[in-house]
Amino acid sequence: MSQVWTAELRTEEGKGASRRLRHAGKVPAIIYGGEQEAKSIALESRVVEHALNDIDLYNTVLTIEGAGDAESCVIKDLQRHPATGFVSHIDFQRASDSSRIVKRVPLKFVGQASAPGVKMGGLMSFMQSSVEVSCLTKDLPTAIEVDVSGLEAGTNLRLSQLALPEGVKLTALAHGNTDYDQAVVGIGKVKR
Repeated sequence: MSQVWTAELRTEEGKGASRRLRHAGKVPAIIYGGEQEAKSIALESRVVEHALNDIDLYNTVLTIEGAGDAESCVIKDLQRHPATGFVSHIDFQRASDSSRIVKRVPLKFVGQASAPGVKMGGLMSFMQSSVEVSCLTKDLPTAIEVDVSGLEAGTNLRLSQLALPEGVKLTALAHGNTDYDQAVVGIGKVKR
């Protein structure tokens, strides 16, 4: 999934310039990474707020046009106003199909109701809601599906047991130490 956003180049920088942009209905942002210089841009606030309703957007490659060359980017960081919740600044990281990226990806749990441990009365506990992955930009998943339909009471599903898409690696397991192979989800033992 790819989206195209239109931006304008920012000539003024600093706190005062950013404040004026926000009052004009724009969101200050920056594009960095790759072999190029950082580029300061501004985006339409209403377009950004509307687009961010889609949770998959955080792990989607965006095309930003109108500020010089079209750039392929991913959202690296997003700041919100503490009182209003409106987006106050966005950091974009340049992304190409040949570049590796490290990003947090949400876990999507399926099959909770049909798990044998739950049917016996066990309580399912979720230890992690997202994981950090390393992959090529073109392989970046929007979410990782975790099938828990086979979990028995008193068992856990660990990071090493997750079914990952092709080309995606968990950064926690890259250390080569089993201490980093943490539990993701588990079902407690049933008390009789």
